[in-house]
Amino acid sequence: MEQTEKSKVYAENGLLEKIKLCLSKKPQLSPNERKKFDHDFAISTSFHGIHNIVQNRSKIRKVLWLVVVLGSVSLVTWQIYSRLLNYFTWPTTTSIEVQYVEKMEFPAVTFCNLNRFQTDAVAKFGVIFFLWHIVSEVLHLRKITANSTGSTEATDFVASHQNFSIAEFIRNKGFYLDNSTLLDCDFFGKPCSPKDFGHVFTEYGNCFTFNHGETIQAKRKVSVSGRGLSLLFSVNQETFTDNPGLGFVDAGIIFAIHSPKTVPQFDGLGLLSPVGMHTRVTIRQVKTVHQEYPWGECNPNIKLQNFSNYSTSGCLKECKAQHIKKQCGCVPFLLPGNGIECDLQKYFNCVSPVLDHIELKELCTVGTHNSSCPVSCEETEYPATISYSSFPSQKALKYLSKKLNQSRKYIRENLVKIEINYSDLNYKITQQQKAVSVPELLADLGGQLGLFCGASLITIIEIIEYLFTNFYWICIFFLLKIPEMTQWTPPPQNHLGNKNRIEEC
Repeated sequence: MEQTEKSKVYAENGLLEKIKLCLSKKPQLSPNERKKFDHDFAISTSFHGIHNIVQNRSKIRKVLWLVVVLGSVSLVTWQIYSRLLNYFTWPTTTSIEVQYVEKMEFPAVTFCNLNRFQTDAVAKFGVIFFLWHIVSEVLHLRKITANSTGSTEATDFVASHQNFSIAEFIRNKGFYLDNSTLLDCDFFGKPCSPKDFGHVFTEYGNCFTFNHGETIQAKRKVSVSGRGLSLLFSVNQETFTDNPGLGFVDAGIIFAIHSPKTVPQFDGLGLLSPVGMHTRVTIRQVKTVHQEYPWGECNPNIKLQNFSNYSTSGCLKECKAQHIKKQCGCVPFLLPGNGIECDLQKYFNCVSPVLDHIELKELCTVGTHNSSCPVSCEETEYPATISYSSFPSQKALKYLSKKLNQSRKYIRENLVKIEINYSDLNYKITQQQKAVSVPELLADLGGQLGLFCGASLITIIEIIEYLFTNFYWICIFFLLKIPEMTQWTPPPQNHLGNKNRIEEC
């Protein structure tokens, strides 16, 4: 250990000696030459006011110019501090711009029947209402009392039907879309059919999306406002039913208008069209652009595995699916992802407790940049204005009754007419922007320096060069001059006495 420490000391001393040797070879300036260097810098620098302090012979003028220069430096320091402080609060502004176009992309529209199940099918499996209630918890948490009658019946049903697939049951025994439920379809003057709709599972069971995903060969666009999609549904209340005890007491169609690139979201966003009504929906397209952190809350680096475009609803589904797959080894069919489909036993024993754990520990959160699912950097919404009228009229009632070969009561209680169109061929862009960019900050700082001190980047380089040169001289002084002064010692006294005696002789 001692040898190691000694070798370190010798190495440090050797390095110090090399530095001293290098500095000793440089020409040393005298005090007068240093004063001349300071004087030359003061009269030649582009920093305004300093040469007036040096060159003026009047002491009063020197003091006045000194006050002016120090005041200007104080002001510019305060201005720069305030500008930097404002910049690092990451301020933003919001701009709203309206773009007019000749053609606009039509949104995707997902339709569901409020009566989700076929009557004859649920007559055999009355517990299916409660089972679906449990399964749809993966989309949004619903609290159910554990001691309810439905819970006991569901537990008994699961125990006696090990291979029962609720996904296949809903697909085959839920709401369907064919010529008996979609009586008329018209898109921009051209007929459409159930083949133009794609199936999707939601909390309302079987739903069908127009203009979404693989259901379109090319993007559907409209070129005239006031025209769009016109549909006539029959909800067939005798064929389809639901459980009023779980809150499903309405009859009609619920639909969601969303971007063709995103999944439908009904929770709080669905629009209702009751039976016996003509619902006219006028929409506008609004695009919102959010800034990334720290100016905003979006994170452009987050990519979804099962969706081509990021959305908070899609991110939440993937987040829940990942936690459930990790804990239960399966994926609920209502959530995206590859893996074994969770059976009913897994829903009761594993999926529901995991969902409670996710909710309790806040494992899948939405909103801020550091949450599981921050806001999207760009999203498209379709705010709607809805109006209703009674459908059909007395004369139309006779016409439809004859055309469909149905009673007038059936038409009043089952038919729903929906029209969706654009109000104008324009879209609004709401964009969050940086209030101060880096070039603007540099321009502002440069303006403050120029206004108060007449300084620029060249001036800053001059000051840095001046300070560096003085620092170099200080290093030479401490490394070369001070050791020489401390090493000098006066001659011993007995030597001086001997010298005096010799002089006397």
